[in-house]
Amino acid sequence: MPSRCDNAPAAAAMGEYEIERRVERTMNMRNRNIQRLPRAAGFSLIEMLAVIVLIGIVAGIVVQQVGKNVDKGKWGAGKAAVGRLAGDIDSYALDNGSPPSRLEDLVAKPGNSSNWQGPYAKESDLKDPFGHAFQYKAPGEHGDFDIVFLGKDGQAGGDGVNADYGNWQ
Repeated sequence: MPSRCDNAPAAAAMGEYEIERRVERTMNMRNRNIQRLPRAAGFSLIEMLAVIVLIGIVAGIVVQQVGKNVDKGKWGAGKAAVGRLAGDIDSYALDNGSPPSRLEDLVAKPGNSSNWQGPYAKESDLKDPFGHAFQYKAPGEHGDFDIVFLGKDGQAGGDGVNADYGNWQ
């Protein structure tokens, strides 16, 4: 079996150019066999954090605006509930000759009523959308009866969603 040293005279005869070409081919073949990992596609941690912060800011603004609109919607519903409750009281007055002495008489028959055809309202109708009881007075200062919706704060007076609304307005 010939040793590597036996090929030395043949290598010298090939010339330097031929040796360089063989070395290049060998290196190219090795490089072809090495598989390169593709560059990972995706986002860096900094990019993801920036997006999360921006989403949080936008969500905070949206929640704040929706909260304001919910209160406005509840105030409008309270205003409509005053009108509906006034209609229920009118129905009671038509059947019994006068408005009830208290709002609970719309739900359950009072002891002094002989022609009660109710219930004229549900128990839940006696509270405003914010969970406060409507203020009721019979006889009223503005008519046979007064119903007052006190707004979000449940206190007399106020502006915006805290404003009061009466059935005479």
